[in-house]
Amino acid sequence: MKVVLQRVSSASVTIDSKIVANIQKGLLVLVGIEDSDSQEDIDWLVGKIAKIRIFDDENHVMNLSVQDVDGDIIVVSQFTLHASTKKGNRPSYIKASKPEIAIPLYENFVKQIENELGKKVQTGIFGADMKVMLINDGPVTIQIDSKNKE
Repeated sequence: MKVVLQRVSSASVTIDSKIVANIQKGLLVLVGIEDSDSQEDIDWLVGKIAKIRIFDDENHVMNLSVQDVDGDIIVVSQFTLHASTKKGNRPSYIKASKPEIAIPLYENFVKQIENELGKKVQTGIFGADMKVMLINDGPVTIQIDSKNKE
């Protein structure tokens, strides 16, 4: 499971000209799921996301988590995180899970983040054509891969 975290001062997801998710200070989490992902990947990533210290403290040092700043989260499914660009110029998405595998993992991922934060997490709609807007604060963008725990 791969995620891209973006610290935002605002973010939204629009589908068919309708805003379905909208936050101010917090995280936009793009998540890509592959067939080998499991509950263990979800557990590890959710712990990381909830506790990663990428928000400024009173001394302007990234020392606070999204929980510490009472920030919000939008989670968006993004199969393109598993793009392979090894051959040619057209990316291959063969490693990305099909919906029958990815959707239950995605839904569990969202529920687990909500449990960890103790509040509702906003989302896009799995598989929809989404327009994602954000103001990246910093900019701060971090990639995390549960198969490469650094």
